[in-house]
Amino acid sequence: MGAVASESRCWSARAGRLAGFSLVELLVVIAIIGTLVGLLLPAVQSGRESARRTSCLSNLRQLGLGLLSHESAKKRFPAGYVSQAGRTPLDPATLDRPPGTGWGMLIAAFIEEGRLADGYREDLGIAAAANRDTVSAAPATFRCPSDTGPREPFAVLDQAAAPHASAAVLGRSSYVGNAGHAEPWGEPLTSWDGVANGPLYRNSGLRVSQISDGTSKTVILGEHLSRLSQKAWAGTLPGAWSQPTAQFVAQAGTTADTAATLVLVHSGPTPSEPGVVHPPNDEHAHVCQMYSDHSNGCNVMTCDGSARFITNSIDRAVWAALSSFNGGETIPGDAY
Repeated sequence: MGAVASESRCWSARAGRLAGFSLVELLVVIAIIGTLVGLLLPAVQSGRESARRTSCLSNLRQLGLGLLSHESAKKRFPAGYVSQAGRTPLDPATLDRPPGTGWGMLIAAFIEEGRLADGYREDLGIAAAANRDTVSAAPATFRCPSDTGPREPFAVLDQAAAPHASAAVLGRSSYVGNAGHAEPWGEPLTSWDGVANGPLYRNSGLRVSQISDGTSKTVILGEHLSRLSQKAWAGTLPGAWSQPTAQFVAQAGTTADTAATLVLVHSGPTPSEPGVVHPPNDEHAHVCQMYSDHSNGCNVMTCDGSARFITNSIDRAVWAALSSFNGGETIPGDAY
């Protein structure tokens, strides 16, 4: 009987040892799990970014449909932003005037944002207190899911980075209009017609017949990151400045730029930088160029309503050609 009991105790001890894991075994299992996580995590992150990039393209397609619907209804694309003669206040440095209504607000009624379009009083303009709730809204269509910057509305600032006299607050946008090669905002010109060669600029109103380079080879919209500088969907106002974040100043040495750059960007070259072209995500670019948080490139919209991905490595001459509507350049179909 004693022998049986002893054998039973031994078996129980062996069974207890067999039921557990030794420290070495646990470490091996943890190492295997860690290796698997290390292998799978980049694939998961890549899949998520692919989904975000697709969602961004979907946003641009919707905005593109809004632009084309505006063109169909009014026989011209919307203005980059609206400045009306005789209105005050006047910015003497740029000759910008109210209402400042931007391309985004001008297509709101065509992209199922009728509530915002109906709530906006253009006779009062972007800076008016009566329009504050409307222009500070945050329509999801105007935000790229990959844009890691702030999403809350921002207080409009002046050149000194102090609050603008209007105390206006604007909803942010990840999308900006293409004004062409040069900067159609840096001089006090009453009209930029015949000077600007991009489809969106102050009081532009471009007709399809004017796009001699072809609608499929002319970029009209692209991306800019809210973590780099202030961009708005609704419009702009005289005396406002697009201020860069501290991160952007450290990254590119950029400075603030005038009111138009709250809604518009350009590609270069400009008279002040002859021969210099800034493709998407160019490390030497400024608040007035295109940037995105997508890996290796940026989504854009062309005048025919096509959304596509442009790589950072695009030939700079090709990017400049895509940024103008009447340059007469020949762009091979596989060049972008």
